Amino acid sequence: MPLSEDLLPVLACPESKEPLLYFAGGEDGKQPEAAFLLATGSRLRYRIEGEVPVLLVEEAERLEAREVERLVKRAEALGIKPGSGTGTGTGTGTGSEMGKR
Repeated sequence: MPLSEDLLPVLACPESKEPLLYFAGGEDGKQPEAAFLLATGSRLRYRIEGEVPVLLVEEAERLEAREVERLVKRAEALGIKPGSGTGTGTGTGTGSEMGKR
């Protein structure tokens, strides 16, 4: 099951305090079991276990800047916006505000 739409706007990276990008269907938008949250500023990828986001910095994966850039472009292609459930693989959003924190 996906994360609650009500929960997404209040989730933030514990390190950078920025809103998170929610990849509800994983990177390709088609695999809900591969869902994750991304903090672009801190370059942290947080896993989701069941319906529970694991927002622990020490358990997150710190990504290289190039990987974050790639994921931001992917988020734009999927229509994913920070702090919202928008983007399940069907959107075309511009996402121009992403990564500018």
